[in-house]
Amino acid sequence: MFLVKRPCPVSLKQDHAREKKIIALEVFSLANIKSAKKRIKVIEAKTLRNKMIKSKIKTLVKKVETAVAQSDKAAATAALTEAVVAIDKAAAKGIFHKNTAARKVSRLTKAVNTIA
Repeated sequence: MFLVKRPCPVSLKQDHAREKKIIALEVFSLANIKSAKKRIKVIEAKTLRNKMIKSKIKTLVKKVETAVAQSDKAAATAALTEAVVAIDKAAAKGIFHKNTAARKVSRLTKAVNTIA
């Protein structure tokens, strides 16, 4: 989404100060070429998918952290396996870099292993 600034259309009878007022218009696509318009649509769809997957992973990580905070080993282990699968899938799809995924998995595993 791009913002384009244009002078506000006012009649000549109105106040001169209002003529200098600038309004912002939302322009969703400045592309003129068909392939560029398609790329914009594809990128929006992929961005939405990525946001959904990242949000799901954040929820799964919170489940692991709450189970660790409550010292519930069984629940933490179950939540950990679910979170690791989701993080690995996200890394395979390119949503997370492989090192980022490995770091997240490592930190979660370390937290679960601290439970006695």
